[in-house]
Amino acid sequence: MSDTTISQGWFTSLANPTRFLALSGRLLPYLATAAVLSLLIGLFMSFAAPEDYQQGITVRIMFIHVPAAWLAMMCYSVMAIASIGTLVWRHPLADVAAKTALPIGAAFTFLSLLTGSLWGRPMWGTWWVWDARLTSVFVLFLMYLGLMALHKAMDDPARAARPAAVLTLVGFINIPIIKFSVDWWNTLHQPASVIRLDGPTIHPSMLYPLLVMALAYTLIFFTLHLMAMRNEILRRRVQTMRRQAAQAIGGGA
Repeated sequence: MSDTTISQGWFTSLANPTRFLALSGRLLPYLATAAVLSLLIGLFMSFAAPEDYQQGITVRIMFIHVPAAWLAMMCYSVMAIASIGTLVWRHPLADVAAKTALPIGAAFTFLSLLTGSLWGRPMWGTWWVWDARLTSVFVLFLMYLGLMALHKAMDDPARAARPAAVLTLVGFINIPIIKFSVDWWNTLHQPASVIRLDGPTIHPSMLYPLLVMALAYTLIFFTLHLMAMRNEILRRRVQTMRRQAAQAIGGGA
């Protein structure tokens, strides 16, 4: 049996919600423990990091703000991949994955905007400016809210799945705009200092806490996402049972 066949079988097995619930139930305690430990370590390293010679102690907002911005984009990327699974492969859990990532991504985006404003006030002298980076992240936040409203507007998840998937993929064009906005336009944000072809330009004393916090945020996302997916699967099962019971009562009458 080839490795491709094995991977396809594993992927197919996850299409079964019951198997997914069993696997995620075993994985969640370890994932949550790793998330909490990495967050505690990251916070300790962030407070122990030296102050910046220009920004002073306010530079420590970076350890909250930057990972939140990364996760805001990563959450939407996860939704885009899940949307492809909905439209192309019609994977039973793809829509569940996309829908449940929405509020988590919105929360990370809001945290990014909030901490960015708190950081920008002492550095730029203002809470908000309509530069390319800030505006594109704000558009991302509105996209999250719009997709959440679309799901709320339809009682049947199956009806909302395809239009939400299409809108998600259309909105994905905003992700590279956010990423490269500092290169394409003149903004108040500095160019990339971590993910660069020639290597990071940030000092290791600040780089390592930043990377640990990014890992912690990522683990927190996957922990919350698995929990939300489990709740959504169970919620849909309850809805199906109620619908079947109502039909049985109506048919009996």
